[in-house]
Amino acid sequence: MKKQWLVRYSEIFLKSDPVRRQWENVLIANILKVMPGIHVRNERGRIWLDGDVKPDLLKKVFGIVSFSEVEHIKLDEIESSLPDYCRRHGIDKVKTFAIKMKRVGTHAFSSNDKAIEYGNLLRSEFPHLKVNLANPDKEIHIEIRDKEAYLYDNVTKAVGGLPLGVEGTLVALVSGGIDSPVAAWMMMKRGCRIIPLFVALDTFLDETTIARARRVVEQLAQYQPGIELIVISDSYLAHAKAELVSRHLEKYTCIFCKRRMYRVATAYANRVGAKGIVTGESIGQVASQTLDNLVVLTDAAEIPIYRPLIGFDKEDTILVARQIGTFLESTSSASGCKAVPSGPSTRAKLETIREIEDNLKATGIPIPG
Repeated sequence: MKKQWLVRYSEIFLKSDPVRRQWENVLIANILKVMPGIHVRNERGRIWLDGDVKPDLLKKVFGIVSFSEVEHIKLDEIESSLPDYCRRHGIDKVKTFAIKMKRVGTHAFSSNDKAIEYGNLLRSEFPHLKVNLANPDKEIHIEIRDKEAYLYDNVTKAVGGLPLGVEGTLVALVSGGIDSPVAAWMMMKRGCRIIPLFVALDTFLDETTIARARRVVEQLAQYQPGIELIVISDSYLAHAKAELVSRHLEKYTCIFCKRRMYRVATAYANRVGAKGIVTGESIGQVASQTLDNLVVLTDAAEIPIYRPLIGFDKEDTILVARQIGTFLESTSSASGCKAVPSGPSTRAKLETIREIEDNLKATGIPIPG
């Protein structure tokens, strides 16, 4: 017997042959990036790994739906090898079992025929066992592919989704709070490589907030190796805030802030060839995220804005944050924004905001060289 790892994907299988092959190659490259030195081969619907495979890393490779450690034998070796395999994997310590068969290729037998045959074989070897197809104590999986066979007794769930990078690149506005890293992760899962961007508002945010955002991005690096936070300092809000206060329009501060962030993110995305912006906004969660205000915010971007959390409530987002490992860092201590007004507007009018912006004579957008 030869030990290997069987990697399964789902959505890739549904693509046309040229796209499937291309996406398989991207998935294989992503696996090799986190586990260099292993040997990879693939068949339609399956990827096989040999070498120093690390399951904890494999779980976090987008595109992999599940995987199993398998023992590879020849088809005609199943009958002689199966009892020993099951003994080594603890079948003598359980009361019920089931044989789960998969078969690819042309054979003179059906999967059901072989499941019954191998089930009877195990019952003769282990007389205490009973078959329970609905809820067995132990499942023994046998996958036959032409003249090869693979035995395994566990299926480990992985992150799923599409291979990272097949859909291109997006810039994600990351504040370091709970929502924005979850939004970035969700777009990663749909095949988008993410560039996390933090717009540092001069005088209103300090290093504690930036440091928290960096720690959050370090957690996202488990899913996109090499990801780093881009920080762009911007002084526009300091000028705008003073003008808004002097004109008794301070309630629009958050609107002006986020429109500015959108413009900074748009400029940076255009510079690096990204296809859009990701935000962690959810309808009605805070004052700037009402439907009226989202209309005003969207106007400030010249490229698509993706809001994967738009229909989530906070508990939905927290659940994902805990699952992906960003929650603890997102809730760690940081000073937060000092520009938030006591009574922010919830129903800003686009015409009003445009008029005020024109009067403020907004400065240019600083982009690092």
